[in-house]
Amino acid sequence: PQLHPHPPSENPAMPEANTPLTVAIASSALFDLSESDAVFRGEGTERYREHQRQHERDPLPPGVAFPFIRRLLAVNAIDPAHPPVEVVLISRNDPDTGMRVRNSLDHHGLGIVRAVFTGGKPPYPYIDAFDACLFLSANEADVTAAMRAGYAAGMVLPAPNVRDDDARELRIAFDFDGVLAGDESERIFQEHGIARFHAAEHANAHRALSPGPLQRLLAGIARLQAREVANHGHEAGYQPLIRTAILTARSAPADRRVVTTLRDWGIRVDESFFVGDLPKERILRVFRPHIFFDDKRGNAALAAATVPSVHVPFGVVNDAVDEAHPPHHRG
Repeated sequence: PQLHPHPPSENPAMPEANTPLTVAIASSALFDLSESDAVFRGEGTERYREHQRQHERDPLPPGVAFPFIRRLLAVNAIDPAHPPVEVVLISRNDPDTGMRVRNSLDHHGLGIVRAVFTGGKPPYPYIDAFDACLFLSANEADVTAAMRAGYAAGMVLPAPNVRDDDARELRIAFDFDGVLAGDESERIFQEHGIARFHAAEHANAHRALSPGPLQRLLAGIARLQAREVANHGHEAGYQPLIRTAILTARSAPADRRVVTTLRDWGIRVDESFFVGDLPKERILRVFRPHIFFDDKRGNAALAAATVPSVHVPFGVVNDAVDEAHPPHHRG
């Protein structure tokens, strides 16, 4: 799919100073809806409605993206007068069944003030209305539809063994090709193999790659980091709230093009891992991100056993994916 027309600025890490970073999230990604979803799928809409009303005051447990969203909202502490982060809830619930979600936001102390309840309709048409740079959901059909419409979207994968930690720091890890950058290099690898890929990357090491679906998110994160340093970097012993990493199967000589591309975008990351064919889970166990984005479903699924993981269905490695994706969740 072609990305939605949000052309990167001359320096994408530094747009308007007070422009908030906005993320849209479905309740299925934020909370664990497995119990209520089983009612919806097994007993139908009316029984689901009764169930949600009966349990309206019972908080929903945290879902896969909860650690990421909780810490992302906490970044607003760097400038409470002009909060630099906004999270918008976009749910397939209707306003009535969505009351349990609303109460759960209050229970968990999440500062989400804007919400959309579509009453079963696809949520992605509202992404642009809030200028969100990312839409997260556990509903595969909604994520696929959003990506085909040109929006940056990701599907959170089940992570039953992953537990949140007590860290104040938000750690985010990104795959590179097909996530932060476009898939032009990945296409060479898929069509011609590793030798041709390395030759092409060596020859084009000085040329930046095109932005991928989550480039705008990384640019916004970099902007938050710069703002935090400006507001608090002078304080003795201050520990930054965000740490970013790129974790990619690229290795030398293909690593140089990553650096070239980031320089062209005006973005810095805190850590980078060029691991070749080494399993990414080994790095993830050490870095322990609160969310990890990968365009390869298999990689994201393996990572989900270790950390909260998101599949970004973009680019050549997803071209052959079956278009018939039944929804997994009501939210």
